[in-house]
Amino acid sequence: AAVGGMTGPVGAALGAVVGAVAGGLMGRGAGKAMDPQAEDAYWRSSFSGRPYVAPGSTYDDYGPAYRYGVDAYSRNPDRRFDELDADLERDWDSRRGDSQLDWGRARHASRDAWSRLSDSVERAVPGDSDRDGR
Repeated sequence: AAVGGMTGPVGAALGAVVGAVAGGLMGRGAGKAMDPQAEDAYWRSSFSGRPYVAPGSTYDDYGPAYRYGVDAYSRNPDRRFDELDADLERDWDSRRGDSQLDWGRARHASRDAWSRLSDSVERAVPGDSDRDGR
């Protein structure tokens, strides 16, 4: 729209259409990637193979951390995990439910869930939508 403003009404209209299409693609990619039930099923079936999971741990400890990462990404898709880490740490105790993980251990699972979604959106949307340089 800013470019359109420099080129007159036709350019403004074209800028608005391009912006709407790009936004729709991003929204569609993000919506597909952020199905909470699908994410829970994925993590439930694959959490035990993750390098940060302590032997003998159960999904009951890690599930809340994965959900927290999914929720945090869905609320902040335009930010990086590291930008929110301090806020996520501060709020973890109120979001952890029955998880026995402290934030130092839950962080890895939350970041993993965040990265999975971010990577899914980036595959659906051309370019570096999450600004991670990849």
